[in-house]
Amino acid sequence: MTGAKNHFRSGLAAAVLGLICALPSALAAPVHGIALHGQPKYGPDFKHFDYVNPDAPKGGEARFAAIGSFDTFNPFNIKGQAAAGIGQLFETLMVGSADEPFSEYGLIAESVEVAEDRSWVIFTLRPQAKFHDGSAITAEDVLFSLDILKAKGSPLYRFYYASVAKAEKLDERRVKFGFSGGQNRELPLIVGQMPVLSKKYWQDRDFSATTLDLPVGSGPYRIERFEPGRFIVYKRDEHYWGQDLPVNRGSNNIDRLRYDYYRDVTVALEAFKAGSYDLRVENVAKQWATGYEFPALSKGLVKKEIFKHERPSGMQGFVYNLRRPLFQDARVRQALAYAFDFEWSNRNLFHGQYTRTRSFFDNSELAARGLPSPEELAVLEPLRKELPPEVFTAAYEPPTAKDDAELRANFQKALQLLQEAGWVFRDRKLVNAKTGEPFRFELLINEPTWERIGLTFARNLERLGIEMTVRSVDSAQYENRERSFDFDMIVNVWGQSLSPGNEQREFWSSAAADQPGSRNLAGLKNPAVDRLVDAVIAAPDRLSLVARVRALDRALQWTYVVIPQWHLPYDRIALWDKFGYPAVTPMQGVQLSAWWIDPAKEAALSQRAPEAGKAN
Repeated sequence: MTGAKNHFRSGLAAAVLGLICALPSALAAPVHGIALHGQPKYGPDFKHFDYVNPDAPKGGEARFAAIGSFDTFNPFNIKGQAAAGIGQLFETLMVGSADEPFSEYGLIAESVEVAEDRSWVIFTLRPQAKFHDGSAITAEDVLFSLDILKAKGSPLYRFYYASVAKAEKLDERRVKFGFSGGQNRELPLIVGQMPVLSKKYWQDRDFSATTLDLPVGSGPYRIERFEPGRFIVYKRDEHYWGQDLPVNRGSNNIDRLRYDYYRDVTVALEAFKAGSYDLRVENVAKQWATGYEFPALSKGLVKKEIFKHERPSGMQGFVYNLRRPLFQDARVRQALAYAFDFEWSNRNLFHGQYTRTRSFFDNSELAARGLPSPEELAVLEPLRKELPPEVFTAAYEPPTAKDDAELRANFQKALQLLQEAGWVFRDRKLVNAKTGEPFRFELLINEPTWERIGLTFARNLERLGIEMTVRSVDSAQYENRERSFDFDMIVNVWGQSLSPGNEQREFWSSAAADQPGSRNLAGLKNPAVDRLVDAVIAAPDRLSLVARVRALDRALQWTYVVIPQWHLPYDRIALWDKFGYPAVTPMQGVQLSAWWIDPAKEAALSQRAPEAGKAN
């Protein structure tokens, strides 16, 4: 009998073990955070992120500049221009850390359960999580947010949440998302990034319209006052429900955040020098080099600081609109790049500050270098017939010209490519050999800074017989034309993260090319690129992700969708000396939400600043 009982127990144990092994996703344990690959850096008992000061003082006001105007407090659709800083009113289920490639920790969500195969995720909401009107954040709000963002929000959300096949309420505080479309390890984190909106507030409003009604969010700030198109002031909510969470400790320290609107960046710089606002992230090399020579800087009232980072530079460049017949021949796109003289521009316009961009993922391990590795070839080989042959045989480098002789050689290469594409010289103009139509197009800009850069490029194109006009429009018109793809060429920046994924669909996929408001501004339609994007999204681990991103990088480089420009491996910030900030800058760069107003510095500045203002 004893042997039979032991045999029965052994069989039962084996059966239970088999059931567990057969249903691993059913036994997912609740955790405090998740990473795209591996385990998150911070454990379940962490107190705060390493790059914040948990004892930072609260208080004070910080003033910033915004350019143009605003006419809406709804940042989730493509209508109008959203107010600067409006995102601080809204929160997500989870929040990422700035010192990891891609990890998230609970914000509105208290915990997360993820299937072993990542086919579903369950979020349990914090019982104390509340909207600004005092109502609890519930599973109904989460489901409503997903539905309305996909139905009436920006195209970004439709692409981002395309693989969310099912969402269901398990109880008042638990919601489950099921995924489709094969391997996609990023999906639980993507849903974690979803802003949670108040169903009570939005269900009877037109979510697709602009609005200046005060929104109901759940974040650390609320709108205190505003004048449309002129300024907006946010006040820190002293009763903010999440202020003591580990992900928030040491952040959101400043009592008031004010954004004043200026006509253009030149006017904004002069306003900064006059003390009209406190901090600016400088994006113009000339201004950084020469624009801050004023008494307040020499007296130590203003500081210029450089903060190094390790985030990918992304791609900034002159973007061809491939929807235009003029740019549909890759030889034409390749040719025009030979007329952009980065070296001259860097010496004469940028004071030698920039590094030439050659990769869509520069300044990171994700950038393709040299010839494809065996791991990259494994991804690329099935697509060989659909990709340019150079993807397999050469390392992409943008044209360079160290002197006039090399620039003349570049012009010769450009002319040869243009002739091969059916363009000829007639009366000192480049014209289509069949139709006689001249080669002319427009560079659309919205900032005066780009005019001197664009006109320099235009002069070089003129030597090829090409007429490029530079047209400057206001920010509202520019945004509308960009959203509707009504341009020949623009300047754009595709920012990249250390863990690229589903956002690449909106950047490069064929489906996004015809979707107004998408980030596929080039209008790229390439089945091979579509498959490479899918491969990136499906990467099962970090090593395969790196190889697949590099493969995608090569395909984009050799497709000539942009003329690459430049980047910096650091952030340039000018500030009136009233701020304190952590000693540690994380890999993803400066986190202004972790800064604070230093009472001693502010008091000293208030005594000396009037004198500096008179000197100006």
